[in-house]
Amino acid sequence: MALARALAVGLVGLEGHLVQVEADISGGLPAFVLVGLPDASLSEARDRVRAATANSGHRLPLQRLTVNLSPATLPKSGSSFDLAVAVAALTAAGVLPAEASAGAVHLGELGLDGSVRAVDGVLPAVLAAARAGVRTVVVPAATAQEAALVPGVRVRGVHRLAELVADYRGEAPPEPADDPVELLGRPAAPVRAERPAPDLADVVGQAEARFALEVAAAGAHHLLLSGPPGAGKTMLAARLPGLLPDLDEEAALEVTAVHSIAGTLRERTGAGALITRPPYEDPHHTASVASVVGGGTGIPRPGAASRAHHGVLFLDEAPEFGSSVLEALRQPLEHGELVLHRARGAARYPARFQLVLAANPCPCGRAVGRATECTCSPNARRRYAAKLSGPLLDRVDVRVEVRAVTRAQVADAVPGESTAVVAARVRTARALAGERLRPHGARCNGELRGPLLRGPLRLPPAVTTDLDRALERGALTLRGVDRVLRVAWTVADLRGAPAPDRDDVGRALALRGLPGGPVGAAA
Repeated sequence: MALARALAVGLVGLEGHLVQVEADISGGLPAFVLVGLPDASLSEARDRVRAATANSGHRLPLQRLTVNLSPATLPKSGSSFDLAVAVAALTAAGVLPAEASAGAVHLGELGLDGSVRAVDGVLPAVLAAARAGVRTVVVPAATAQEAALVPGVRVRGVHRLAELVADYRGEAPPEPADDPVELLGRPAAPVRAERPAPDLADVVGQAEARFALEVAAAGAHHLLLSGPPGAGKTMLAARLPGLLPDLDEEAALEVTAVHSIAGTLRERTGAGALITRPPYEDPHHTASVASVVGGGTGIPRPGAASRAHHGVLFLDEAPEFGSSVLEALRQPLEHGELVLHRARGAARYPARFQLVLAANPCPCGRAVGRATECTCSPNARRRYAAKLSGPLLDRVDVRVEVRAVTRAQVADAVPGESTAVVAARVRTARALAGERLRPHGARCNGELRGPLLRGPLRLPPAVTTDLDRALERGALTLRGVDRVLRVAWTVADLRGAPAPDRDDVGRALALRGLPGGPVGAAA
């Protein structure tokens, strides 16, 4: 057979597209031509496929072999096309029957010895194949469990190309035979391979900050922690994921798909199982824009903001991050997704995370109380505070000052509430909010928009008196008013009330301000 076809999937961001791999063998000088907008790593498939087929006992004929990846206008990258290219080429050479591989998607990188190696992005690729009506996928054995997370898809995991060739030809598997891997796609049992979250009971004192953390968890609110070094800001932030409820199936698939593309899935779950706990990302303050929001050459890759989807993005020493990094977070904070544009196209990644910022009061960190020990000049303090811009802080719902722990608090032998106790209250509050917001298309108070807060969920004027005064004197923007109302609804949910009262709005206003912090004057 001179012309043959196989199926693969090309990923642009989290969106997958079915790609038809066409192979044609014709007369002429020996050549292997790969067309269809491949990148450098995909162009190298020519050498990998030739060596892999030869070392699997089925050398390609010394003729002109042309492989086309259709649609040709779709950018294609990575080594996941190797297996589909090899199957199409072997079918064109008459080694494989055309009907054997028809209708199946093939994903996997080939080693020169014919081994089929794991690739990133298997889960979103199989999801795209299933949406396109494909019911059989062939993947590397190492990623078969990941592919099987998609229901209704027959998954065939292979270790070597020779094993797949023998199967398609109806022959006995080569010796020594690897254990076959064949699964019927279905929601797999969650595997909790991640490290357990640290306990909130480890935090000494900090009653106000603990309450702010509980409110942030219950309503999915963004949080700013300000205070001197050693007060416990990082400890508090690291315990926020433990307060969040498990991801539902839809959210778990989204998070798992993002980590599959990012190449971090097997690091988190071992065999690439479903991620059921909210992720936690804490990039260093030297991180670049591309590493935080995503980027890179060719098709952009997801960054820490997307890997924190439905979880927590913690920026410790936030004023030390580059201004471009901090300002780049404004789009996902508003829209819950990132759209990264490059010359070869745009990639769209979800990024609905909880942002947690930690900041010192000044560069030396000792501008607390009367600031008698602070060595920073007034200009240095102003520059440090200005690194967190007003538009960014306006999107942060809860701001709390974390004060240094006193000797009396250390001497107090009564520990604070554990993560399990607080997490139970958070789940109850989220259940109340979810029931109330379901008709409006939202899941938690952090997703509430102004038209909803000023429409069906509008509070009576007697409740919002203090809020209206703050808006009138310019202490709050209209966006800030909406943020305070979101927090007020969460405070009411935590105490089981059907709606906020004036005290709840007052507590939400108190959680909005940071007296004595580096951004105390910002609203």
